[in-house]
Order: sequence, then structure tokens, then C-alpha cells
Amino acid sequence: MSAKKEKGISRSAVVGIVALVFLIIGYQTALFVHGAAVAKIAANRDEPDTVYVYGDVQKEVVFTMEDRVSDVEHDGTFEGASANPNVMRYSVRKSGAHTPKAETVRSKLPRKVESFRFNPNTVSKDDLQRLGFSEKQAQSIINYREKGGKFRRKSDFAKSFVVSDSVYKRLEPYIMIPKTDLNQGDSAAFDALPGIGGWFASQMVAYRKSLGGYSYKEQLMDIKNFDQEKFDALKDLIIVSKSSVKSFSLWTLPADSLRKHPYIKNYETARSIVLFRENNPKENWTVENLGAAGILPPDQVSKLSRCIITEPS
Repeated sequence: MSAKKEKGISRSAVVGIVALVFLIIGYQTALFVHGAAVAKIAANRDEPDTVYVYGDVQKEVVFTMEDRVSDVEHDGTFEGASANPNVMRYSVRKSGAHTPKAETVRSKLPRKVESFRFNPNTVSKDDLQRLGFSEKQAQSIINYREKGGKFRRKSDFAKSFVVSDSVYKRLEPYIMIPKTDLNQGDSAAFDALPGIGGWFASQMVAYRKSLGGYSYKEQLMDIKNFDQEKFDALKDLIIVSKSSVKSFSLWTLPADSLRKHPYIKNYETARSIVLFRENNPKENWTVENLGAAGILPPDQVSKLSRCIITEPS
């Protein structure tokens, strides 16, 4: 009986040891799987797993020449040329959608600080955190925008109380704030410019139509009460994409059509231009010669000569 009892105890011990070994292996496996899952979640957050492409845009609408550090950056940049040399494909990298549990894990993990091109007026809270802002700081920026705040210039972003000097110095080359194109913007876009209300916005659209498109920024000052001070307040926020300007057919249009241009204004002047064309060789057809002939006053010569005009054929 004693031998059998000892043999039975020995079997129980073996079973217990085996069970304990499997328990330890299972626990270690669970820890490994959990660690791998957390690492995967962290990797997906630090390296976005979805790319959204927003189509072709005019280069000059997004960047001025001094802003174009590179045509290929980590986020929010031009990625390649299209058939039109003035158009580039624009894309923004974003993280894909994740479950609430995954988002909870992601929020607790330390972040890898990144630097990539971004528009402070549209950048997401998650991307702000990727840029190095805390969750609270990122939410503060979002709250400012939701209350109607707008960053018109890079310096406006620097003035935000959550943006330290060191952070701004690092991010300044990557800040991308699209400029307003006078030939593509609508009344709402113009109304958002400093010093421009509803009336001036509508006048800017109407004057663009009468010109056939703006040829240069200073044409805004042709609008009644649009003075130098108002122009200086926004001149760095606007561009003129000349590809969308309708070339003025000064040397072929009849007098009835010429008179509609703001720099010709009346039928008498328009008729004089037609007579000038009929009585002078084509090589003399220049805006400057219209002034020399007394057809256009000096200020109109200066303005019209800067317009995009169809060459005599």
C-alpha cells in the first residue's frame, strides 16, 4: 500500500509540473503576442498606413518658389508632375481607421516626433501630435480653428501660445498655407482675406470678369476705395495664376468689344485703336505706341502694357 501511494503521488507531481510548464509557456506566448500587437499598433501610428491623393493642383496655388524645399516630402506634398508642367499631384498621408481599443493603446504609447509639410488650418489632431504637440496642445489648436480662428501666415502659427519658439523653428520650413488665387478664388475665399468684406469680395469677382482675369496683383487697386494700405495688408497672401487669364485680343477685336475693357472704357478710344491698326504696320502695334499717338493716357498705357495681350498675327 505504501509503494502504491508513493507511485500515485509521483504521477500527480509529474502532471502538476507539466501543467505548470504549459501555463508558463502560454503566459509567455500571451505576453509576446500582446507585445507584438502593441508594436504593430505603434508602427501603424508612426508610419501611416493609408495614402489619400487629392488630385492635380496648380503649383503656385500651394507654394511660392521660396517654399519649395523639395517636391517630395513625408506629408502633404507634391509627388509628381502631370502632363501640365504647372500642375503637380498633391497627396496627404493619413493613418487608417482603428478600433477604439487600438486607439486607446495608441494614445498611451510614446510618440516618435516627426517633421512633414502641413497646413495649420486643416491638419488633424493626430497629425499635430505626430508633429510633437501634446494631446492638450493639439486640441487647443483645433479649438482655435473651430471658433473661427485662421492662420493666414506662418507667423500667425508662431503666435499661438502652445507653439514654443523651438518647435516653431523646427516646423517653420514645413508649414504650408495655400495662397488665394485671384483668378480661381470665389467671393467666400476673398471675404476671408484681411480687410476684405462682402462688398469688396463681390467687386473683386466682378472686376475679374470685366478684365478677363487678373494679370497682376496691383489691378485690385483699380477697384473703388481699394487703396495701397488695403493692398499691402494682403499682397503676400494672394497669387495670380496667369494660365487661367483670357488673353486680351487688343489687335483684333472690333471697337464695340474693345470699349468694354476697363483700360479703354469708351467707344471713342476703342475706335481710335481700330483706326491706329488700320493705318500702321503690325510691327508698330504696341501699347506704348498707342500712348505716343495720344490714344491712351500714360496711366492707362502703364496698366494695359502689363496685361496679357494676344500678339498680332
